[in-house]
Amino acid sequence: MSPKLKKALQFLFFLSLGVVILGLVFRSQNAAFQEQCRLDGVPADQCSLLDKLLHDFSTVHLGWMALVVVAFTVSNVLRAWRWQMLLEPMGYQVRFSNSFLTILVGYFANLGLPRMGEVVRAGSLARYERIPMERVMGTLVVDRLMDFICLGLVVGLAFVLEADTLWAFIQSRRGDAAGGGFWQNPVVLSGLAVLVLGGTLVFVFRKKIGQLAFFQKIGNLVEGFWDGLRSVFRLRHAGLFLAYSLGIWLMFYLQCWFNLKAFPPTAHLGVGAALMVFVFGTLGFVIPAPGGMGSFHALAIAGLALYAIDGSDAFSYANIAFFAIQIFYNIIAGIIALVLLPILNKRAAV
Repeated sequence: MSPKLKKALQFLFFLSLGVVILGLVFRSQNAAFQEQCRLDGVPADQCSLLDKLLHDFSTVHLGWMALVVVAFTVSNVLRAWRWQMLLEPMGYQVRFSNSFLTILVGYFANLGLPRMGEVVRAGSLARYERIPMERVMGTLVVDRLMDFICLGLVVGLAFVLEADTLWAFIQSRRGDAAGGGFWQNPVVLSGLAVLVLGGTLVFVFRKKIGQLAFFQKIGNLVEGFWDGLRSVFRLRHAGLFLAYSLGIWLMFYLQCWFNLKAFPPTAHLGVGAALMVFVFGTLGFVIPAPGGMGSFHALAIAGLALYAIDGSDAFSYANIAFFAIQIFYNIIAGIIALVLLPILNKRAAV
């Protein structure tokens, strides 16, 4: 099989995956919307989820949406600066314009084929800055590692701060009105006790456990992970690098919060709710669908359900958030970046 055919088949597979997930989400939300119309006495010919979606787009507050674009742009600027810092110890003084524009090209490529953006981004920078491809890819490993750590911190923070909300939602689905808060639940307390006991036993018997083949493989993975993390602290400005990393994820969070503020049915949600919705939506991008199509919608709807947001309204929110960045921003910015990169680098070479 030729490489071009393989890429084409991969593109069709992931595109189909995204379309199927999005189709299933629309189907379930449309069925619920039709049922609500029936209960409200609205005729079926006057009850269209697509019409509602178009109407909801017209209600969006453009000022908040402008802040969404600003937050995402700032996150890309911080990512570009962070990338420059990773390349500097190897002796490469990368121009900010190339670092920033190739990141935009990478996001654009992800809309066609998931995870392809990293390869395109690295290849573009290697070409215009005349850096060996393998060295650029090495910096992206650290880049992804920091994103993974920040995601873990955000997920942990969300589930700690909003645990009672999540627990109340689970109880309501089980029809259990009592039971107290999440941290007072006997099952949760027992689980924490088991974790503490298990961690203690692992520490005590760590030498014997380390001799097992399975745990040796895990140990090698952890060691590689730790080596990558230690490389960050060997940077000349390690504190600034960490600040950039936290800033990127703060912008991602603000992007979600501004999206919620822009849409009237979700505008009342607070910072804690925005954090949980942000976590759910971000996990949707982990699933390999073009730009998170379908998977982001499904998980954003699930996150909003915790706060009693109607499914059809949640579906509209997910589409508004998705179209604003993944379709509108990334396509336009990606095309502009593709045009500017050869022009700017031609001038630089003169």
